Amino acid sequence: MRITLFAPCFIDALYPGIAMKAVKIFENLGHQVNVPEELACCGQPAFNTGHWDEARAVASKVIESLWDAEAVVLPSGSCTAMIRKFYPELFAESPLSEKACRLAEHTWEFSDFLVSHLKVTDLGAVFNATVTFHDGCHGLRELGIYQQPRELMSHVKGLTLVEMEAIQCCGFGGTFSAKFPEISTTMGDSKINMALETGAEYIVSNDSSCLMHIRGLADKQHRHIKTIHLIEILASNE
Repeated sequence: MRITLFAPCFIDALYPGIAMKAVKIFENLGHQVNVPEELACCGQPAFNTGHWDEARAVASKVIESLWDAEAVVLPSGSCTAMIRKFYPELFAESPLSEKACRLAEHTWEFSDFLVSHLKVTDLGAVFNATVTFHDGCHGLRELGIYQQPRELMSHVKGLTLVEMEAIQCCGFGGTFSAKFPEISTTMGDSKINMALETGAEYIVSNDSSCLMHIRGLADKQHRHIKTIHLIEILASNE
């Protein structure tokens, strides 16, 4: 099938290698991949801060570009949730309402697309390490993504998954971390402590924004744990 990979802001600007690895995975599975260069943001920052008109200005470009794509896949739970759950609400009274709903219906988060749509769970990956998994809030709560990344990791040779004591927000929350830095930092510290208690070498997530927040706090405090995106593990053969 023809897959459109939408690489959102954080990945496009800071972690382009994740998008490149996602393309490689799909191509190895025999699919055609299109990556629209003119799109970089889904409009979520403006939406989350209540600036819905500004969010529509950004989101309308996404809708017009992707509404008729066969499948749109994002390596981010939060951005996927924006399109699948909030675009229909954002454009409910707009001429773009029908296109927004159609786009929402065929937009997927990466791990969910592999497991639920393509029925692929084993990519032949090899990653020799003990890891723990961070569930991003939007992916977990808005999209119900929990088992899919774990199913994929269960087939990675050499990987041992040790779950944290509880599922908890890392404190990033996009603009939340900018508006409430003290609370955000405290939540991030708690997340890192729980991860360290597992004895894992890596914190894995399917949201690079969460990982950026966790990595920044860990580095600043000289905490000895690494972070890695799920896609990087699935593309690994070492």
